[in-house]
Amino acid sequence: MNYSEAVAYIEETPKFTTKNKLSHTKECLERLGHPEKKFKVIHVAGTNGKGSTCAFLTSVFREAGYSCGLFTSPHLVVINERFQINEKNIDDDTFLKAFEKVKTLADQLVAEGNYHPTYFEMLFLMGMVIFADAGVDYVMLETGLGGRLDATTAVEDPIACVITSISFDHMQYLGNTIAEIASEKAGIIVPGVPVIYDGNDPEAAQVIRRQAEELGSPFYEVKKTDSQILRNTRAGIDFSVDNEYYENTVFSIPFIAGYQVMNASLVLKTAEVLRDKVDLPKEAVLKGLKETRWQGRMETILPGVIVDGAHNEDGVEKFVETAEHFQKDHPLTLLFSAVDDKDYTDMIHTVLRRIRFRHVVVTQVGGYRKVPSEQLAEIFRQEGCDSAESCEDVETAFKKALDLKGEDGMLFCVGSLYLVGEIKAIIQREQ
Repeated sequence: MNYSEAVAYIEETPKFTTKNKLSHTKECLERLGHPEKKFKVIHVAGTNGKGSTCAFLTSVFREAGYSCGLFTSPHLVVINERFQINEKNIDDDTFLKAFEKVKTLADQLVAEGNYHPTYFEMLFLMGMVIFADAGVDYVMLETGLGGRLDATTAVEDPIACVITSISFDHMQYLGNTIAEIASEKAGIIVPGVPVIYDGNDPEAAQVIRRQAEELGSPFYEVKKTDSQILRNTRAGIDFSVDNEYYENTVFSIPFIAGYQVMNASLVLKTAEVLRDKVDLPKEAVLKGLKETRWQGRMETILPGVIVDGAHNEDGVEKFVETAEHFQKDHPLTLLFSAVDDKDYTDMIHTVLRRIRFRHVVVTQVGGYRKVPSEQLAEIFRQEGCDSAESCEDVETAFKKALDLKGEDGMLFCVGSLYLVGEIKAIIQREQ
């Protein structure tokens, strides 16, 4: 197969296989020669903030001189984004080489009358092969869905586990209460391995603490009250943390969303917890945080133009907090879209309850999951937004929203990672 055929094969995988047991994933790793044992892993779970936290960790470790792999999901434009080596997407040849190795294993399993790896398992196994072949020192490993039964949990000996904020999402798989969802996420905790976690939700924090105690794992809680935002502008955020290890230090991150301070604080705590095992000088931590780049989460892609894949209750709430901060000084324009398995009516209600936009442009994304743009626009109008315009084509909608933004304004493109991916593809084509 060539690269395009390999990608097509992976995309077709959900049509002929179902969720496998974790023991199957472990068997696959064994038959591949345990590639996951050739590097050290920091395992990251949570509802929101996993990818950003992994990106912060990668940047910090890179500044300290280590070679790093990053496994993350979903991808926004090309599937190669899921595998980064030293903060760069892998090339097509590297992708194809790892695919062929995993595909050979899949064919053997099927020929034996066994299971076929799932879509996510194929990608996870490829990631482990890619990072082992590249000889990286550390891998920042983001879970897919949940934690307890996630394929990434087949990695049995991480050096640290990090759990970001927990909120309602994927309830059909993870449970209907915060405690149930937290229990699934806490499934990544390994006996004796330190866990650093977001302790802002008391219910989630209690579940994580209890799991850590039962497994004899040292646990470290991080809360919003541990940090103080000193400055928040369109260029980023300066903040300090209440921490003896980083006393009297001002950190800077290149993101405008306040919640990224929490993700950065989790990384600072992780660096502190690992200081006897990993040499992470304060200068590397400072520079690493400041120079972190991450796609699709309150990402500034052009001056005054921010894309955000907020698509669940907590993500939308965090977007609103950020927009609220900036609407005091800048007129705001919104480009919005959503897919049909999200509660887009509630999303729109939440946004309009607290934000007043000068202009709103609504478009449609997501293929068979799309919600017609006019249907979304009508909800905006019903919620009292008279300026909502409908535009089916994303590229046309984006250019219209850019024009409406004006020199003094800010444009937020929000509601779906599909929307973020399409906008980033448009910008790449024009560069």
